[in-house]
Amino acid sequence: MIDRELLEILACPLCKTEVRLEGDRIVCARCGRRYPIRDEIPVMLIEEAEAPGEPAERGSGGSGSGGPGGGGGGAASA
Repeated sequence: MIDRELLEILACPLCKTEVRLEGDRIVCARCGRRYPIRDEIPVMLIEEAEAPGEPAERGSGGSGSGGPGGGGGGAASA
């Protein structure tokens, strides 16, 4: 899957610490963010990462991106 040498030089883009491979995700040892691997390429973008406690494969998102489906939870009223 991911070359060991590549994994050794990768770091979390948020906290700049080492990462480890867990299944099909690269996980930051410090903040716990989970970065996806697509077509054997690590996607080391903060906005693509799953924060600790988020369900897997929720898709990218985050506040303020305005993507399709938009909703970020919370109370919405018309």
